[in-house]
Amino acid sequence: MAKDYSIKNTTKVQREKIANEALGISTLDALEPSEEAKALVQEYIDGKTEIKDVLKATIKMYAI
Repeated sequence: MAKDYSIKNTTKVQREKIANEALGISTLDALEPSEEAKALVQEYIDGKTEIKDVLKATIKMYAI
């Protein structure tokens, strides 16, 4: 069963941990995300934007 990372099912501390782990994995063999992408993730951490919407917006930023 997939984990539910929605705002209603996570605390701010959990969301921050999720974001930090994802950042660590994403930078293993790549550049650090842009400030704009990090700002979107911060909105998730702060409980303002669901992670699925952050992912969609991030993909849209980098789509050709």
